[in-house]
Parts: sequence; structure tokens; C-alpha cells
Amino acid sequence: MFEQIFKNIDDTLWKDAGCSSELDYVEQTSWVLFLKYLDDLERDKKTAAELSGKPYSQIIDKKFQWEVWAAPKTKEGKIDHNKAMTGDDLRDFVDQKLFPYLRKFKTSATSPDTIEYKIGEIFSELKNKIQSGYNLREVINLVDELRFRSHKEKHEMSHLYEAKIKNMGNAGRNGGEYYTPRPLIKTIVKVIAPKIGDKIYDGAVGSAGFLCESFEYLKESKKLTTNDVKTLQKNTFYGKEKKSLAYIIGTMNMILHGIEAPNIVHTNTLSENIMDIEEKDRYDVVMANPPFGGKERKEVQQNFPIKTSETAFLFLQHFIKILKAGGRAGIVIKNTFLSNTDNASTSLRKLLLENCNLHSVLDLPGGVFAGAGVKTVVLFFEKGSATKNVWYYQLNLDRNLGKTNSLNENDLADFVRLSLSKPESENSWTVNAKDIDQTTFDLSAKNPNKKEEAALRQPQEILEEMKTLDEKTEDILNSIFELL
Repeated sequence: MFEQIFKNIDDTLWKDAGCSSELDYVEQTSWVLFLKYLDDLERDKKTAAELSGKPYSQIIDKKFQWEVWAAPKTKEGKIDHNKAMTGDDLRDFVDQKLFPYLRKFKTSATSPDTIEYKIGEIFSELKNKIQSGYNLREVINLVDELRFRSHKEKHEMSHLYEAKIKNMGNAGRNGGEYYTPRPLIKTIVKVIAPKIGDKIYDGAVGSAGFLCESFEYLKESKKLTTNDVKTLQKNTFYGKEKKSLAYIIGTMNMILHGIEAPNIVHTNTLSENIMDIEEKDRYDVVMANPPFGGKERKEVQQNFPIKTSETAFLFLQHFIKILKAGGRAGIVIKNTFLSNTDNASTSLRKLLLENCNLHSVLDLPGGVFAGAGVKTVVLFFEKGSATKNVWYYQLNLDRNLGKTNSLNENDLADFVRLSLSKPESENSWTVNAKDIDQTTFDLSAKNPNKKEEAALRQPQEILEEMKTLDEKTEDILNSIFELL
């Protein structure tokens, strides 16, 4: 049922002049979903307070509560169309009264790690793009059918929301920036194996895939105590995100997975001078997929010892600096980082090898990121001691990856299994750090165990050979004719 409701919402937004892409559909669905989630959360908290004999003070004022402005009900529990606003009245109420009211929570909240602050921040970052109040009424009526009360309902909702984010990523353009394939994220989380008590960080959080999957992993890691639950809610997951839409989607995604007030900050991570990072700012685990091919201005580059305009290289410096001693990281980066000869790449590889134990490199095939024609690797390292050996694993698949034939967890199961003992195999090998060129620090993934297949020739080569053979044939025939 939930899946059909999501489809109907998209169909309604497709008709609206203010929504033109998958990105708009996700953004506009998100704010309506958030307010319905908030209503269900308030109901649960009120019930819990009543059962324990304690008073409960509503977060949202009466006239801005979902059941008053969005979905007033008849005695039979149906939407009361006599009381429910629609058309211009509804759109004007949302734009001129509801959003301004919700934005004020950012300044009135007691601290950034509260649901009140998240309400204010989310509604400060977006606006209602649904131009028709009649379409908005349809969307609200559909969302009102959704429930966030039981664990099963929340679980199903989080999966559907993930599917929407994936569709947005597959839609191309900047949508792909927010989506890292979940099988790859789950694999990185399994190899890093975070523990309850670890502080986990993603400075390029996007749709918060790494944080959400870490939360799911930790929930299943042991039988949780009350303190464990509190630790996971308040003191485990941290993120930063530069772009407004990604910030909203990431926050909403974490909320739907069960983190009530996500510790995600809307900021440009790279605007922070890494020399200002202190011990109290550091994390036990960093997992991230920083944007490929981005460029940063000169003033931002001044925040880093190794100067480069390449966004991913600046992020890698940030991640190394912000890890605690003994901290673990899994970072996705373009495979050209391993062999680029420019000064920044060489210096960054030297920094990584000398300050961290780069113990594993996962070499991925092209097509892992749908719509992005780049090859990537995952760097797994621990901070605090120099690299002694680098274990490489090259993922070789018997099919081409793409939008309709995407990466799955089974594809990576062999890597996860072998990553513990790091043996030699057809797809894996080890390089001693002493054998790495100490001038270039080249880390290219060159598999010595894979049998080279004969390379297919280019069409031009074939044509040239055919021309040569024709010429030889002609010479032979001419010789024969001369003899005759």
C-alpha cells in the first residue's frame, strides 16, 4: 500500500508546474512527510507521558498541528472536507503562515541536537514549490494515509524513501551526488565494523547513507540496553553537508530510519581550517564518498597544507586530520588518485602512507555509480602508524554494471570474507610499503595474479591489416600474371 501511495504522490507532483524533476519530487515529498512524522511522534510522546502520569507539552502550537490545518477529521476518521483548506487558501496558509512559524524554531530551540532545532533548520532551507493548492491538497491527503507509529511501518517507510533517493540519483545531473549504492555502503560498514560507543562521521553526508547503514548495523550488533539506545540517538552519528537539498534529504532519511534529531550540520566542511581541529573534535570512524571532480576556490584551499582545487583531495586531508589516533576510515575516491603525477596527488599519497596504515584498497569496476562514467576505489585505513603492507582486492564481475544491472551485496561478499585474512587470490594481492616508489608513491592497482586476456584490436588496426593483406595479394597476382 505504501508503495502505491508514493507513486500517486509522484503522479500528482508531475502535474504541478512548480515541480520539474525527481529532485523536486523528493524535496517536496520530504517536507510533507516530515510534518506527518512529527504529528505521529507527538502522539506517541503524549501517550507515553499519559501512561507514566506525566504532563506533555506539544512542540507545535494548536493551529499549526497536522490534524488542524492539514487533515481535520470527521467522527468517522475521514478528512473533513468542510474544514480542510484547499486551493489558494491552502497554498497561502503554507507559504505565508506555516513555513514562517516553523522557521522560528531554529532560534528558539534550546540546542542543535533537539527535534525543535531540526524543525527550524529544515524549514529555513526549503520552500513550498507546489504551486497548485489543489495538488497540495492531494499530496497531503495521500501522506495522511501513511503511518509512522510501529517499527514495521517506519522500516517500510525508510526503504521506500531510500528507493526515491536512488531514483533521484539515477535521474542524473546533480542527483547522483546524493546517492552512493547501498550495497557498497553496507560492505564498507561491514569491513569497518563500528562498535557502540564509536563516534561516526561523514563530512560529505549527502543522503546520509553511511550514517543510516551504520545505525542499522549497530542495532543488529547486540541486544541494546537503554544506555545503548540513548548513545545511538545522541552521541554516535555526525555529518556535515554543503547543499540544501542534500541536507534536507539526509536529515529526513535519518529520521525515517529512527534517529529522532540527527546531528547533521548544514555547512561547507571545507571552509574549516584543518589546523583548527582539536582532539575534542575528532571521531573514531569516518566513512564517506566525497564528491568527484568538484573544484574549490583559492580561499578554501588555504585551509589545507596540500593545496589543490580538487574537492575530494581536500576532503581526504580533512578526514585524516579529524580521525582520532587509532581511528578507522573507509573513503570512496576516484582511482586516478592512486597514480596521478601532480604534486598534490603525490603529496597526499605520501601523507596517507606515512600517517596512516592503508591496509586495504578495493578496486571497483566502472558503472558502480550509475550515470557517472568514473572508476573508483575504496581506501581503508587506520590513523596513527605508517603503512607496512597494502592489500588490494580487484572486483572483477562477469557483467557490465549500469542503471538496470546495478552492484549488489553478493558481488562484494568475497571481498568482505577475504578482507579479514587478506590472502593472495586471483583477485587479490599484497604490496609491501618498502616496494612503493618513494618519489612518486604510486599506488596503482596492478593485479599480478590475473591472467591477461588478449586485447581486442581497434577497428582501424583491422582495416590497416586488411589493406596490407590486399596489397600483398595484389602483388602475388601480378607476379603470377607476369609469369604467364
